[in-house]
Amino acid sequence: MRGAWVAGVVALGLGLVTAGCGSTSGGTGPSPGDPGASASRSPLTAAQASSAAAAHGWSKDRIKAAVAKHAGTTRTAKPTPLNALVGAVFTHNSDGDHFCTASVVDSAGLNLIATAAHCVYDPKVGRRGDLVFVPGYRDGDTPSGVWQLASITVDQAWADSADPDVDVAFAVVLPQNGQQVQQVLGANKLGINRGYALPVKVTGYPSSGEVPITCANQTSQQSPTQLRIDCPDYTGGTSGSPWVTDFDPQTRTGTVVGVIGGYQEGGDTPDTSYSSYFGDRVQALYARATG
Repeated sequence: MRGAWVAGVVALGLGLVTAGCGSTSGGTGPSPGDPGASASRSPLTAAQASSAAAAHGWSKDRIKAAVAKHAGTTRTAKPTPLNALVGAVFTHNSDGDHFCTASVVDSAGLNLIATAAHCVYDPKVGRRGDLVFVPGYRDGDTPSGVWQLASITVDQAWADSADPDVDVAFAVVLPQNGQQVQQVLGANKLGINRGYALPVKVTGYPSSGEVPITCANQTSQQSPTQLRIDCPDYTGGTSGSPWVTDFDPQTRTGTVVGVIGGYQEGGDTPDTSYSSYFGDRVQALYARATG
């Protein structure tokens, strides 16, 4: 179990670089013409993308080499646009302890985050209240604000019996200063039925630290309904960490194909993590959350 309960709560293909850079229903974040679009999230021209790729080692061959060299290596995540989509989940506010991780996913409402169901809903007591999402949190700093969770959506099989095959949740967060979270940060797409063997980057927040960690590796099949990945040091607090593939240097976003959770609520050892498979049931859950 990777969630760390506190304050009375029940206890990239190959498009991702481990050195720091994480629906088929989806779309991307706001375009440059959108009123709330941040300049830092505006899509790049082809020439700019090519230049950025060269500057940051993002050519396809170099990315493949980097992932191959550093696969399964965990390090501190740098404050990049992609990592800015990932945040810590706190009770009450950012002065407390963080116990899970979440990330922004594309939605029509521009206000959706994804995490593990066990982070936000206990079948015995119901929804966990008074939670906030702090994207880009680092050493007490909240560079992109503190976003209150307004509503959550979990599968009924999780609500009834904590079915590990649907240990996924979507939450709507309230706007800040007239803007939705996706307008401020952009969003990753949601990937459905993408298979079991994918190169992904997993970024999350151990509850024992104040900075996020990141690791890239190939996923594999744990079972027909579960994925697994081998990355060290993913301890309590990393539940809900997004598994991101297909990084696009033009939009500086990727596709979320899993979150730490599922089997053993994410894993009972820090070096192997699990995710419920993002198939038709997760697609239906996303449709409910955005409908």
